[in-house]
Amino acid sequence: MVEPCIKVDQLRVIYNKGKSNEVRSLDGVSVEIYPEEYIIIYGPSGCGKSTLLYGISGLQAPTYGDVIVQGKNLAQMTKKEKVDFHQTRIGMVFQAFYLIETLTVLDNVCLPKVFRGENLKERREKAMELLRRFGIAEQADKFPATLSGGQKQRVSIARALVNDPEIILADEPVGNLDSESAQNVLDIFKEINSTDKKTLIMVTHNPEHLVYADRIIYMKDGKKVNEEVNNDKRPNEALQKDVAATPEVISSELRLLMRTFKNLSLQQVGVLLIPFKAKQLLSHIISELNEEQIGSAENLLKEFLFKNIDGETLSNKLDLDYDKGGAGWNKMRAMSFTNRTQSILMQADSLNSNQEEGIITFSDYLVNTFQLKLDQDLILRFRAFIKLRVENRVDRFGLQQRLDAPRKIGGIGLYKGTAEKVVREVEVIMLLRYSA
Repeated sequence: MVEPCIKVDQLRVIYNKGKSNEVRSLDGVSVEIYPEEYIIIYGPSGCGKSTLLYGISGLQAPTYGDVIVQGKNLAQMTKKEKVDFHQTRIGMVFQAFYLIETLTVLDNVCLPKVFRGENLKERREKAMELLRRFGIAEQADKFPATLSGGQKQRVSIARALVNDPEIILADEPVGNLDSESAQNVLDIFKEINSTDKKTLIMVTHNPEHLVYADRIIYMKDGKKVNEEVNNDKRPNEALQKDVAATPEVISSELRLLMRTFKNLSLQQVGVLLIPFKAKQLLSHIISELNEEQIGSAENLLKEFLFKNIDGETLSNKLDLDYDKGGAGWNKMRAMSFTNRTQSILMQADSLNSNQEEGIITFSDYLVNTFQLKLDQDLILRFRAFIKLRVENRVDRFGLQQRLDAPRKIGGIGLYKGTAEKVVREVEVIMLLRYSA
C-alpha cells in the first residue's frame, strides 16, 4: 500500500494568538500528497498558500495540527533530524532566488554539499552536471550579480537538486521573471517531476500555470476550499478514501466558473442551474432590500429566466405589493432592475449567437457601463483580454490580473476596485451564458 509522502492534518498557523491583532494565516488545512505528484497550491495573495508550503518545509511551526513528511512528524524531530531533513530530503526554490552574491555560481550550487562535508571534487562534478543540464555551465565562474533573472532561478533550482532530495518545494518561482524565462523554469519543473520522478509542490497565483499540475489545491482566507484533478497519480486505495477525487467529466467552461462561484456544484447544471443563476444575478444587481423583498424578487427572476414571464411583467410584479404576489419594490427600482437585468442577459445572448461580434459588443458594453477611460490602443488590449475569458483561456483571476496590471507592462491599469467590478460583471454574464 502506497502511503502519502506528505500528510498535513488540521494545520493552523495563528500569529499574535490571543491578541487584538490576531491573524489566522492557516485555519484547519488538511492535505495528503503522494510520491511523484505535481501539486500546485493556488489562490490570491494573502490566502495562506505560502504559509502552507513553509509548514510542509518545516520553516513555519504549526500553532495546532501536524505535518508528517515521509513518516516523520516535523514537530517531533530533534534538531539534528531537522538539519538532515532540510539538507537531504527537500529542496526549496524561492521567488527571490536567495543566491549568495559573494560566491560564484558553481559555489552557490555546491553549498548544500559543503554543509554535508562532501569531497570537493565530487560536489563540483555534481554541481557542473546540473549547470550543464540547465544550460548555464558557462556561467559557473561568474557571480550572481552578472546573471539575468532566469539564469539566477536556474542556479537556485540546481542548488535545490544537488543533494538529490525526493521533494521539491517552489514558492512563486517565476514571479520575478519575464514570460520566456518563466516558461523555461516551468519546463524544467515539468521535467524534474516527470523524468526525475520528484514530488513537486509549487505555489502560484497565476491561473496559466494550473495546466502543469496533477492536482490543484485552491486556497482562500487561510482555508483549502477546493481540489481539482488533472492527472491522478494517487493509488487506488487513496481514491477510494477520497470521494471528492472521483473523476468527473467537467467542461472547461464550468471548471472556470466553479473557481468564481464556489457554491456552484456539478449537481446544479441544466435546469437546476436557473435558481443559482437567479440568486447570483440578484445579488450582483441589488442592495438595501429586506429579506422578504429579496426572496420574492428571486422567485420572480427565476420565472423570468425560465421565460415564463417577460420583462414588462417582471417589472410590474416587482412593483406590486406582497399581498398581490409582488415583491414590494417601488416603481423606479423595479424598472431600473429590469432594465439592468435585460441588458446583462442581452450580452450573454450576444456572446452565444455570434462570439466574435459579441466580444466587441461585450467589451464596449463594459467600457460604457463602468465609464472606463481607455484610448484606442487600450480598447483593443481590453477586447483581447475579454476574448481570453470568453474563450475560457483564463479564469477570473487571470482576467483581473491583466486589468489591474500597469499599462507599461501590458495591462489595462485599472484601479483595483474598478477591475474587481468589471470582472464580477464578466463572471455573471459568463455564468448566464453557460448551459450544460
